[in-house]
Amino acid sequence: MVAGIKLKKSYVAKPAEINPLWHLVDANQMTVGRLATRIATILQGKHHPMYTPTIMTGDFVVVINAAKMAFTGKKTDAENLSFS
Repeated sequence: MVAGIKLKKSYVAKPAEINPLWHLVDANQMTVGRLATRIATILQGKHHPMYTPTIMTGDFVVVINAAKMAFTGKKTDAENLSFS
């Protein structure tokens, strides 16, 4: 180590600093993929500046109007589904 050089330390969130919030997401006319991406980001906590992959920094999500989601392309055709 060279004298006089300061090393930057990475921030790691501490469990005592985490205050999970509740998010209400209205799925009315939202496409499935964009809604899934938005919810996954909130659940993982990536929208917080204190995001730490090894600590649960995510929030809680409640989805309303899930029956009114929009599907694009051929996602609603049962013939195009493959589970392999």
